[in-house]
Amino acid sequence: MTSRIEFPFRHAAILGAGLMGRLLALTLAQAGCKVDLYEAGGPDANGAAARVAAAMLAPLAESAVAPPSVVRMGHYALSRWPALIASLDRPVFFQREGTLVLWHRQDASEAARLARVLTGTNDAVPELPAMQKLDAAAIDALEPSLGRRFAQGLLLPDEGQLDNRELLAALLATLQAMPQVRLHWDSPRTLDEFRPGEAGQPDRVIDCRGLGARPEWSALRGVRGEVIRVHAPEVTLHRPTRLVHPRYPLYIAPKPGSVFVIGATEIESDDMSPASVRSTLELLSAAYAVHSGFAEARIIEIATQCRPTLPDNLPAVRQPRPGVMQINGLYRHGFMIAPAVLDVAVELLATGHSSLASRFDLASGLEEILP
Repeated sequence: MTSRIEFPFRHAAILGAGLMGRLLALTLAQAGCKVDLYEAGGPDANGAAARVAAAMLAPLAESAVAPPSVVRMGHYALSRWPALIASLDRPVFFQREGTLVLWHRQDASEAARLARVLTGTNDAVPELPAMQKLDAAAIDALEPSLGRRFAQGLLLPDEGQLDNRELLAALLATLQAMPQVRLHWDSPRTLDEFRPGEAGQPDRVIDCRGLGARPEWSALRGVRGEVIRVHAPEVTLHRPTRLVHPRYPLYIAPKPGSVFVIGATEIESDDMSPASVRSTLELLSAAYAVHSGFAEARIIEIATQCRPTLPDNLPAVRQPRPGVMQINGLYRHGFMIAPAVLDVAVELLATGHSSLASRFDLASGLEEILP
């Protein structure tokens, strides 16, 4: 979306100041709407799933666990993120150097299975750049610091990543500078507290609370994820790297300042307790197996969070009653698909219809159109 958007209303209330809530508040405010953004926590987004994420933009890589609709959303988002970031008051790290997929010899059969899946994705979504098979020399040319530790690999061209915390902070700073935006921290709200369109009430209410919306959306569940942030000045990686493994498919996402986000775990649980010793050892051992420089890394943070997930593991936009919209279920793909879901919501809010919804298989649940 590059043209100026006009909405048929002047005042919106948004519940939840995570990734989607901040993006939507920015978009509405840029179009001249008055926005009240309510958040149960503080401005640092500590309670948001978006804060505990690697923020990889990897539609082909994610096709190992995601359907074509999510892959199409991810491909769309790769070209949308630069424009969204350019509208912010602060710079945000963003790159498109591709994804490197590696494996040890004992996991060659699992890698072959993955390659077949990715080939099928390229056939189903031909607009994606095709994966490239790499030998040891080609891996060395891309990532010399790996020291020819791997004999084979795959490059998934043009995939990207961004710095999630830089982005959340830049969104916050931009919203704080906009006079038409009012930010309400430590202010939990429910849909029942609003009567959109009535005197003294916002014209529209958009619920972006993630798991906080479970009282009104009972199908939501949490899927636990664990990530480790380390400072590793002895490690040089130029792009997100994934290690094929039958039990824990590790990813390592390099961020500015020699910081690396390491993750893999995905647990069907709402448990928000600290990471276990077992999962921490597995993550760090796998990272060390990719690059020995991680042995001297310093652990900055071991974090856990639950991603808001619907039964089909797909995002949804629904409009349960006039003037109310709910956006949820971004699961493990939040940063990868957020721009696509955002633009579907914007089309619906602006016109009552969305051509993108059909393109991304988000048309179901949109039968009740906002007036």
